[in-house]
Amino acid sequence: MTMLDRTDKKILGILQEDCTLPVAEIGRKVGLSTTPCWRRIQRLEEEGVITRRVAVLDPAKVNAKVTAFVAITTNQHTEDWLERFAKAIKELPEVVEFYRMAGSVDYLLRVVVADIEAYDIFYKKLISKIEVADVSTTFAMERIKSTTELPLSFIALDKDKGRASG
Repeated sequence: MTMLDRTDKKILGILQEDCTLPVAEIGRKVGLSTTPCWRRIQRLEEEGVITRRVAVLDPAKVNAKVTAFVAITTNQHTEDWLERFAKAIKELPEVVEFYRMAGSVDYLLRVVVADIEAYDIFYKKLISKIEVADVSTTFAMERIKSTTELPLSFIALDKDKGRASG
């Protein structure tokens, strides 16, 4: 497990809010000069803590207004079936999140589409690619909270690591 200190945690918080900030500005906010701050960001990327930097889009402005949560159950629990299913799901760009679940539902998908007609087209593509026992869809009426920011309060800080050094 990667050990992080308070400065790493601050950098991660800033990047989760706005990854377009210049490194010099991030460094100023955490008490580092540009080069040590850049080195820390590079290390966080190399260690896989930061997996990518992206732009978050407004769904309505890109005509992805409908969010559906698709619960899937299957009577097939083989590794081969899961590999085929995962491959099929990865080929469907409407699926923005894909989880294997514990409990009465085997898999949960978050799907975004333009409208109900687009969902029906998606559904038909989904069931043509792989056999499932049951598909149950729930549509979101309103998005009340949506964030890509992970809570950083769970980070176990390395107290021996440098306080604000590079």
